[in-house]
Amino acid sequence: MAKRAPALPHLPPRGLSRTQAAAYIGVSPSLFDMMVADGRMPGPKHINARRVWDRHKLDEAFDALPGEDERNPWDEMRE
Repeated sequence: MAKRAPALPHLPPRGLSRTQAAAYIGVSPSLFDMMVADGRMPGPKHINARRVWDRHKLDEAFDALPGEDERNPWDEMRE
């Protein structure tokens, strides 16, 4: 039988499923879908039939979201 590489439990996963990505940024999967659709969050990478979100890209997009005391350009688009 082929040997598997040892698991590395101390390393966080780089790729996240849709549900994991939503939880990672603290929103529901449906809100995450809306944020991907409107460009606030990145789209997934495709690995065979799977859609996987890059944790580093999620971090960059999350950092770009406005804080409570910052002007939110998304609010202006809705007006």
